[in-house]
Amino acid sequence: MPKIMPITVLRDTNEISDTCRKLNEPIFITKNGHGDMVVMSIEAYERDFALVEVYRKLIVAENQIANGEAVNAETAFDALRKKYGY
Repeated sequence: MPKIMPITVLRDTNEISDTCRKLNEPIFITKNGHGDMVVMSIEAYERDFALVEVYRKLIVAENQIANGEAVNAETAFDALRKKYGY
């Protein structure tokens, strides 16, 4: 379940920093009862960003397959062996 906190917690930077590291997930900050921003640790950001990059690459690969641009693994490995002499 997402952690939701009021914007006043940002006054205590140590508390919000500790909470971010402890939860290792985004914390949603509200202002006047409405969503305003998201705060997260560097580790959580890097993990989530890496996951987004994997999803982007999967979309590209799926599009290549759908467009007939992909080759099977055996053909790909044969080409690599030829290129690098293995």
